[in-house]
Amino acid sequence: MIELNIDKRIVDICPEVKIGLVRAQVTNAATGDELWHEIEEASEAIMQRYELLEVNQRPAIAATRRLYKALGKDPGRYRVASEQLCRRVIRGLGLYRLTTLIDVVNLVSMVSGYAISGLDADKIVGNCLTMGVGENGEEYHGIGRGLLNIEGLPVYRDAQGGVATPTSDEERTKFTLDTRCVQICINAFGPDMPMADAVDWMASLLVKYANAQDVETAIKENF
Repeated sequence: MIELNIDKRIVDICPEVKIGLVRAQVTNAATGDELWHEIEEASEAIMQRYELLEVNQRPAIAATRRLYKALGKDPGRYRVASEQLCRRVIRGLGLYRLTTLIDVVNLVSMVSGYAISGLDADKIVGNCLTMGVGENGEEYHGIGRGLLNIEGLPVYRDAQGGVATPTSDEERTKFTLDTRCVQICINAFGPDMPMADAVDWMASLLVKYANAQDVETAIKENF
């Protein structure tokens, strides 16, 4: 399992922070019908439960938004990934059907409320991830977004640079059909779904849909 550190600035704002970790050998492919049916059912449940203007009050989303504000970032302009997913389904737009690994992460994120960093473990440089705070002018290419201004965002860095934020992961470490090892970080800046449940569900979905093997899980807290 990868080593994980968190900057004291983030811990001081969110002393309850927990990070759920899942690492596994996997096989990625186009999303199958069974997984997509689970996503459609979850999307319908979100639509029935939340109004558009209520979704940012979900405990996990609200906690992440408070962290953004405390670090000087506008959470309305740089929305938390789980909030983005929920807003799409509530507006009736649905989620994009992509690949198994991406859609498993999106499913757990939408249901749990947690922003989840899904990384190709073989593209991580070094054996440590450190969550710090984005700096002015720091180069970061959000997936499908181009250059993303991450100043004031919580950001995971490896030995080469930024790889993930709760708004968007980085192009360099994104999942592709060639991904064979995943490193998933479930980011809880405030409590919502019990973290053990989120980690176990993520691991079970990877086993069921991505033929996961050598699955390792952990929950990091009390930083």
